[in-house]
Amino acid sequence: MSSEQSIRLAAGDVELTVHPTIGCRIGSLRIGGTEVLRQGERYGSFPMVPWCGRTRDGRFSNGGVPHRLPLNAPPHAIHGTGRDTAWRTARADESEAAFTYDLADPWPYTGRVTQTFELAEDSVTVRMGVETYGTSFPAQAGWHPWFLRNLGDGGDDVRIAFTPEWQEERGEDHLPTGKRITPLPGPWDDCFGMPDGVDVTLTWPGRLELIVRSPAEWVVVYDEQAEAVCVEPQSGPPNGLNTHPRLVTPIEPLEIATTWSWRRL
Repeated sequence: MSSEQSIRLAAGDVELTVHPTIGCRIGSLRIGGTEVLRQGERYGSFPMVPWCGRTRDGRFSNGGVPHRLPLNAPPHAIHGTGRDTAWRTARADESEAAFTYDLADPWPYTGRVTQTFELAEDSVTVRMGVETYGTSFPAQAGWHPWFLRNLGDGGDDVRIAFTPEWQEERGEDHLPTGKRITPLPGPWDDCFGMPDGVDVTLTWPGRLELIVRSPAEWVVVYDEQAEAVCVEPQSGPPNGLNTHPRLVTPIEPLEIATTWSWRRL
């Protein structure tokens, strides 16, 4: 199947559409005919790789080697390069698909990213891996879904429920200060620590309950926009290339997964 096509997966009355050429993002998730993701080329749910959130001033080091990334959210570099890349379709069938892309400029190291999707009638599991056969480098991976605040049927707005162990204190530059604080009430554009794994419940009263889970320990929750709320599992906090470097090596790839499960109310 050509990478220029949108890939549509189906399981029962659930449909998932992936757009390989615009960042291998989920463009649509329809559950019983109801769309749950904000529509548009910038939205849906996109992968954040090889870093998540903001990297301070676009700068990071690998050992003693400094690097500078393009400032696509001045004064910082945000959300990686994967969302702006055309991915290749490795395989696709009725309910599963896999995609890859090779890391390239402006990322200074060679490697390959793989993303897979597995759809069921009551869940979707997405996995991502970053591997290298060359120089080791720090990396992060995660997802940035835009869930609709309101499903458009006159019902109530979505409610967010989760119990993080801590909140990363956010400085005026929107980056964690390094201090962990007691979680504060929203609205949020904040990173939280969930060391037992990400577990966030979204409830559209009377319509749908959707739970975002991941073995990852960090989640960013962003609900400052009127149209959507974002629940973003990620392998490290914002600016983590500098503060929590996780090396990808020829013998140890970076692997992360998330599952969204749902039930009708």
